[in-house]
Formats: sequence, structure tokens, C-alpha cells
Amino acid sequence: MVAEHEFLKALYAAFNARDLEAALAGMHVDVVWANGMDGGTVQGRNAVRGYWTRQWRLIDPRVEPQRFTDENGGTLVEVHQVVRDLEGGLVADQMVRHHFRFEKGLVKTFEIR
Repeated sequence: MVAEHEFLKALYAAFNARDLEAALAGMHVDVVWANGMDGGTVQGRNAVRGYWTRQWRLIDPRVEPQRFTDENGGTLVEVHQVVRDLEGGLVADQMVRHHFRFEKGLVKTFEIR
């Protein structure tokens, strides 16, 4: 599972760099992704692309993985999340938990716990 941890670190880095294509390349075509802004989920790479594009027009989130635990057939990541508004004001600074499941080496599901 260590390879998956390194894989996820690279996806978090791509997200923080706003390298959309690199981040999406790590996802299954039919990925099911938690929508942390509105609730529910989005499905598929194109839906995640739209979700993130919209998110980045409204806020500036940064996520830094702190600890990885393998559980329930997936990987739980404890993440330090800092969210700022577009003027740089702090909106949130907190620890969150993300859970990933993989299929054929790609992220198949993402949940916020």
C-alpha cells in the first residue's frame, strides 16, 4: 500500500499546484468524488474537472497529507486543509479525513469523513 500513499501524495501536490490534468490522470474514468462544497458527489473525470474549476474560482484551498492508514479496502488520509478566499483571507484551517478506494491503480472513489 505504500505505493498508493506515494501516488496520493503526488495527486495532492498536483491539486495544490492546480495541475488539473496531472490530478485527473490519477482518477478512474468513472471516479465518484465527494463534493465538499455542495454535498453529494460528482461522477467522472469531466465532472471533477468542472467541480474543481468552479471551486478554484470561489476559494483557494490547499491540502497537505499528514498521515496514511490502510483500512476498509482503501486508504484513509489525515489532511491539513487551509482554505482562503481569493483575497487571501482565512476561511478554514483544519484537519480533515479523506478516504480513497482504488481500481486498477486509479482512484475510484473519494469520500470526506
